[in-house]
Amino acid sequence: MLALWITREKRMAGVKYLSKHLGVCRFVLNFACVAGKCLTNENRLMDKLTKEQRHRCMASIRSKNTKPEVLVRKFLFGRGFRYRLNHPRLPGHPDLVLRKYRTVIFVNGCFWHGHEGCRYFKLPQTNIAFWSAKIRANKARDIAEQRQLARMGWHCITVWECQLKPRQREQTLESLAYTLNRIYLNDRARVYTAPEEPPIMAAEDLPPYGVPTPDDAM
Repeated sequence: MLALWITREKRMAGVKYLSKHLGVCRFVLNFACVAGKCLTNENRLMDKLTKEQRHRCMASIRSKNTKPEVLVRKFLFGRGFRYRLNHPRLPGHPDLVLRKYRTVIFVNGCFWHGHEGCRYFKLPQTNIAFWSAKIRANKARDIAEQRQLARMGWHCITVWECQLKPRQREQTLESLAYTLNRIYLNDRARVYTAPEEPPIMAAEDLPPYGVPTPDDAM
């Protein structure tokens, strides 16, 4: 009996030992995982470029003759549309001005002009206050310029960068051509109505059948 009791006590002690150390191991593993995630997020949030390198990268981004603009130009020119680029006397200097159609086209980048709901519009994780204020100012300026153009009698069309990706490009460009032709037809549509001329002589009521008229008496 004594031997059985000692054996049982050893087993219980072994179980307690393993539980204690396994719990410590679990704690260490969990702590390592959390620390690893924190370090990964910290490295992700850190800007790997210096201030001068970041400035050079942002300054190298073109504001004219971008790839989306060239795609729209080539398509419209191939369809017979003629336009002027960046008219200096119009608000906002639209990317394309089609005077015949009284239409201006803005080809906007999704990031710089704050395309809401777009996967390509995502604020940087560094200097968030600066970028938020900049994008808000860009969006407010775009709205003000388009309202001013509308008051001047221009139709405004905005083509977003994401709409010119290979998957949607053909549909976007075909819709653009259709819209321009529809605008042209609606602006020049005339409704022809026949003029209402007064009758030359008034119509006389005919007497009932069988009743003599003054002409019959003569």
